[in-house]
Amino acid sequence: MGDYQQTDQILEDVTVVDLTTFVTGGFATTMLANQGAEVIKVERPNVGDDSRHSGPPFVDVSEYDGAGRSAADEGESPYFWTVNYGKKSIELDLKTDRGMEALYELVDESDVFVENFRPGTAERIGVDYDTIEAYNEEIIYCSISAFGETGPWSDRPGYDLLVQGMSGIMSVTGEPNGQPVKVGLPQTDLITAMWSAFGIVNALYRRERTGEGERLELGMLDATLPWLTKQAAKVFSGEHPQRMGTKDPVLAPYQTFPTADGHINVACGNQQLWETLCDAIDRPNLAEDERFASNATRVEHMDELEAELEEVFETRSTDEWVTLLAEEAGVPVGPLYDVEEALENEQVAARGVIDTLEHPAAGEIPVIDHPLNYDRADSGFDRAPPLLGEHTTEILERIGYDEETIAELRESGAVPDTDGSV
Repeated sequence: MGDYQQTDQILEDVTVVDLTTFVTGGFATTMLANQGAEVIKVERPNVGDDSRHSGPPFVDVSEYDGAGRSAADEGESPYFWTVNYGKKSIELDLKTDRGMEALYELVDESDVFVENFRPGTAERIGVDYDTIEAYNEEIIYCSISAFGETGPWSDRPGYDLLVQGMSGIMSVTGEPNGQPVKVGLPQTDLITAMWSAFGIVNALYRRERTGEGERLELGMLDATLPWLTKQAAKVFSGEHPQRMGTKDPVLAPYQTFPTADGHINVACGNQQLWETLCDAIDRPNLAEDERFASNATRVEHMDELEAELEEVFETRSTDEWVTLLAEEAGVPVGPLYDVEEALENEQVAARGVIDTLEHPAAGEIPVIDHPLNYDRADSGFDRAPPLLGEHTTEILERIGYDEETIAELRESGAVPDTDGSV
């Protein structure tokens, strides 16, 4: 690659109206914000997104004296921050005529509209695709729900836990003789968010070519199933995937082993790596053993292989094995970090993944940047997650509301009677 000067962010001319709550929609629009889109988060007056106050822990923002505020007495939740970097917040009461009128005027000047109501709710409150498209025929409209808008489960409510269970993820997560285990992060929320952002960008690209708007509809369960990959392949071959702990269904050794002071992950993805590992741990006889001679036979004799390697790895510390195998022998091994160690290590620091932003109330806060690094474009967040209603006046003024009209909106209850100064 040549040395190119970074230019503007790719989505900097895109405006997104975000009516979502919690993680699925929130992370999708955060991905767009990271690429420069202006994301306007429409929130319930005095309440906002439920994730604002779904902690603990909470951060005290009571000393802030500008526009916007916390949605709860106990403060602001950093959990909300992680899926709302780079956005703006406007409070609108969509149960009022004036609130809906302001929303429609905002839609008229926007490119993307995202909602994650249960199917039928958008139509009931007047923000369904047909209604929104009538105000902006070029709008990219994205609907996210648990099970999609068709099928016998479409009316059911759903959260990540339910979808992890119904997608098969929990059936293959955990120890072989243990209970099904949930992945320790909201995986299906994040999977769906990434599909949503991908679909929105695709629709924007299509609009550039055709001039036409688009409606995108997806369910969390549908979004998760393509991620089954290896496990789905087993089913398609007539097998029944089982929980395997940290083992892999088609590779060996590809798992976690205890060391003298912790654990290490060993990932031999091909035969050469396996033979290199055997030489590096001074056990060339393992590569010659007919039980372990090929990946297929190693998978067949996985328990016996595990027993042999456990005896070896328990003789040294994790750091010693990483130095010997990863740095000197070039074998893909790595330590098991807790979350704090994952966020604070020399590799993450060197890559600049953890950055800081100036929060309007909490001061400097950490931010996990997104991993897209372009040669010819810029990316990253340019503002902190918003306080509730922080940009209400700014956005109303931008769509043509003067001071008198904004005062009338406040009197009507369409927006809070102040900008939320505390």
